[in-house]
Amino acid sequence: MVRNVAGEIRELEAEDFYLLSGVEHGMRFSKWVDRETLTEYARLDSEEVDHRIDRCERRGFIERKTMQYQGFRLTFEGYDALALHTLVERGTIEGFGAPLGVGKESDVYEVASYKSLALKYHREGYTNFREVQREREYTADRQHRSWLYTARKAAEGEYEALETVYPTVAVPRPIDHNRHAIVMEKLEGVELSRASLPDEQAVGVLDLILDELASAYEKGYVHADMSEYNVAVSEDGVTIFDWPQAVPTDHQNADEFLERDVSNLVSYFRRKYPNQIDIQDTASIARTLCDGTFESVDDYQ
Repeated sequence: MVRNVAGEIRELEAEDFYLLSGVEHGMRFSKWVDRETLTEYARLDSEEVDHRIDRCERRGFIERKTMQYQGFRLTFEGYDALALHTLVERGTIEGFGAPLGVGKESDVYEVASYKSLALKYHREGYTNFREVQREREYTADRQHRSWLYTARKAAEGEYEALETVYPTVAVPRPIDHNRHAIVMEKLEGVELSRASLPDEQAVGVLDLILDELASAYEKGYVHADMSEYNVAVSEDGVTIFDWPQAVPTDHQNADEFLERDVSNLVSYFRRKYPNQIDIQDTASIARTLCDGTFESVDDYQ
């Protein structure tokens, strides 16, 4: 888990953010940003750059490396500070709360606004950048890549998917995003992997999830990473979350991804509720989701 920087950004001055933004800009072109270019990127004079480097490095927002030159790059804490500062300046966030969840590819916090919301920081590639490079298409078209770039592209993709499918599909309502951070409504309910459904409800809940996938397909998206870990179950129904790997339905592999999503879900229900779910032909279910004729998993048992 990356350190929470919410308390520390109050200590930063406008020029500190100029410096952090300058390093961010330079990282578009190289992994380590040459100290000599920071006066231009940060729009600060040389003496001010040195002062701001000391302040930001002391707080762990940047790190340096000595090569043929003095190089600097943002840490995830520095990137968090930039995104959070922007969201506060916009008025999207008014207060910062406790962690809501920590995963291998994101950290989620409760934040205050007109009501309690969730702030999700994407961390794709933070622990295993090479694996994410192989799996994520948005890393394939760029000669120079960093985990900051990968996390930002993941957030952009997820926010676009949420905006497109909401409110037709039961997803967290998207509120705002900046860089690698998304502000959205908090999830209600319990993660499917931790839910204990009565056996007689298993088929109905699986039907609800598949109906949401069908609606998402109709709106132009396939989730492409479905499992019991990104569905929340509550008395009001189900909510599908975590959409950074979503692909548009005109993607060359969209139908293959949809079939995999269906297979993952059915396999989970078959393992946990073997007396209720006995489905082998997930490809047929996926086809009916595509053409809008799906009614119930009972038709395939």
